[in-house]
Amino acid sequence: MSKKVAVALSGGVDSSVTALLLKQQGYDVCGVTFTNSYTPDSAAIKANAESVAEKICIPFYSLDVSENFNKYVVEYFEHSYSQGKTPNPCVMCNKYIKWGGLYDYAIGSLKCDYIATGHYADIKDFNGIYKLYPASDEHKDQLYFLFLLNQEQLSRTLFPLAKYKKSEIRQIAEENNLPSKSSKESQDICFIKYPMTTKKYLNSLFPSSVGQFIEESTGKILGRHDGFWQYTIGQRKGIGLAAPEALYVCGIDADTNSVYVGYKDKLYSNSLTLKNINWSYPQSSTSFEAAVKIRYNMQAVPAQVEIKQDSAEIIFKNPVSAVAKGQACVLYDINDGHLLGGAFI
Repeated sequence: MSKKVAVALSGGVDSSVTALLLKQQGYDVCGVTFTNSYTPDSAAIKANAESVAEKICIPFYSLDVSENFNKYVVEYFEHSYSQGKTPNPCVMCNKYIKWGGLYDYAIGSLKCDYIATGHYADIKDFNGIYKLYPASDEHKDQLYFLFLLNQEQLSRTLFPLAKYKKSEIRQIAEENNLPSKSSKESQDICFIKYPMTTKKYLNSLFPSSVGQFIEESTGKILGRHDGFWQYTIGQRKGIGLAAPEALYVCGIDADTNSVYVGYKDKLYSNSLTLKNINWSYPQSSTSFEAAVKIRYNMQAVPAQVEIKQDSAEIIFKNPVSAVAKGQACVLYDINDGHLLGGAFI
């Protein structure tokens, strides 16, 4: 009897090809799409996904995740900004929606053996220890967003796109005339759609409130702004202050509505401390070298990791720029790049 797998079907090209490949491999495939009142194009997503399921000839289900999406993604996003942090909603969506609502529904209600998504990542089984490895497409590293998954979830997850390049996935969609063959890349923040921007969205939540730009090194007041939430650590453009050199945002104090600025050298950090680390699997050493990312769109850099009783010290080989509270710090094996774990800064 073939294994049953539920595919998180968004109607996009990646999830569509995921479903197709699994069916071709002999799995008993069904498609599950989220409906969500907080995502503006939820109805269109459902319609697109249903057309893909019909084309591939697989059962289709929809799952309303509005309540949990609002609680764990939208409210988390808004609360993080209200505290002067930089949130990562995709990480939370993976934990609470894809490997929360979908996982529970697929395994519990639909009695599936696995769930599958269109993530570009690879899972390898080492005698019952499941490790996440980078996919073949080096431009599509998505391990960063998956650091909160646990061993049970990894053991029941399939990533069929691991061996493919994005260009090959589009070619498969074309060859099989999938409805999603011309679909565009999805946005990171699915509940903020153009022409709405993150800044406009936050300004609609928080009333304008005059605060101060403060020079980080001297404490001198350099000017005024309309709200700390409009700025992020490392930001250079849009500050609007005259100075001999470019000024960068290097600190945010939500309590006093203050934005600290300084020259580029003030952005660099030699180390950081992580708490509540989610290890992808048990680590055999408390002191080791790892490759580390403090945000998604950066090259992983070498660092020494010292695990303490309830935290870990990350000591960078070379100083890193713009460490931001709220962002994810993710650790990878220094040799082969597989995921070790991560935490929010």
